[in-house]
Amino acid sequence: MSSHTTDASQGCPCCPGETGHGIDRREFLATGAKTAAAVAAASLLPVGGFGATTLGAPSVATAAPPPGVKTKRVILIAFAGGVRGKELIGTPDNIPNIMKIAQAGVVVPRCRTANLGHYGAALSIFTGVQDARGIRDNYRGPRPTMFEYFRKQLRLPAKEVWLSTTGGAQTRNFSYGTDPAYGEAYGANLISGDGLFNADFRDLLNNLGRPRLPGDKEQQLLDKLRDKIDVTNLEKRTDKGFSADEETQRKVERFILEELSGNTTRLTGPGAGDAKTIRIAKTILGIFRPTVLGITLQNHDVAHGSFNSYVEVVRRNDAEVGTLWETIQADDELKETTAIVMMPEFGRDADLNERQGLDHGDGSKDLREVPCIMAGPDFKKGYVLPKTIPTTAFMPTLCALFGVNPEHAEQKAVKEVFG
Repeated sequence: MSSHTTDASQGCPCCPGETGHGIDRREFLATGAKTAAAVAAASLLPVGGFGATTLGAPSVATAAPPPGVKTKRVILIAFAGGVRGKELIGTPDNIPNIMKIAQAGVVVPRCRTANLGHYGAALSIFTGVQDARGIRDNYRGPRPTMFEYFRKQLRLPAKEVWLSTTGGAQTRNFSYGTDPAYGEAYGANLISGDGLFNADFRDLLNNLGRPRLPGDKEQQLLDKLRDKIDVTNLEKRTDKGFSADEETQRKVERFILEELSGNTTRLTGPGAGDAKTIRIAKTILGIFRPTVLGITLQNHDVAHGSFNSYVEVVRRNDAEVGTLWETIQADDELKETTAIVMMPEFGRDADLNERQGLDHGDGSKDLREVPCIMAGPDFKKGYVLPKTIPTTAFMPTLCALFGVNPEHAEQKAVKEVFG
């Protein structure tokens, strides 16, 4: 399979400048219910809505966690830009934080994968089914994703299942597939690149958000913000469960305010898109504490043009994953109930190209074998699994912790990793 060149910056445009400082918090919250509902509706949320539990007629029995399992939430991180094991566990100094996670859990050094294209290989992590896709393919997969299995079989509302991605049209398709027994009604809440903000909303905040405007002018600003939000999707929704869920609306308001007042949108440099994605996921975890949280990272693909930039992204992502892990460990409830699993979708070539970068097309072991690292209350501690395991086996492994049946997956759960 031939290599290709990818613009690693396409996934998450930066939002420069300080934002949100000119909007009085009390006034924003006073009008937040309507604003939050409209913003959320414009952010690629599934049909079920935050507050809705889409039930339907299940094709499989309703699931229940096995007795004795402590895990109540899972985080699945796909390094979806192609990363070699050499730059991960092969060079521990690159990933000191991920190595701490490895020491607290399980490492599978040899996970078998295939160069199905970035889209196809990353999608297979979430579906458990290998499916080759071209660089410009942009259509949903025919099999259910992990998000759909969890939502349908555990009867979860949408606010319990999230996907944070670096961006790009293809990554939006990870949230659900086209299987008629599953599909959009059971998809994940998707935050892609810019968080909950559409371009007009973000630009208006950049231009008008910083001054502290008094009285009537402040109200005019809020009115303009509402006018810039696309409410078309909200009006078309057949399920109004989101707008009826006041608790979730308050959480969305909090999410918006934290993103406005934080530094996430101002991150720049190699790996900035991935860093934003992880930070947004950390905010989601802290506010919503969902059952399932997926994270897809893509900036590693800068490797085509520069090995040094690629290593910089590896190190930067390690730092952000480390912060996510520290957040979990600092929270007594999250520490005792949260599992985290991470792996690349595939590796990269064994040798540098003429640009002193790394492509992914030589069929080498560096391309075909990647490591997987996992930790959590039900995984073994400090364990290295000596077997070669397909990357498609880890989604069923997470499903097993909850008694979920990934009925279309190609592999069974890897039970050797459980403690």
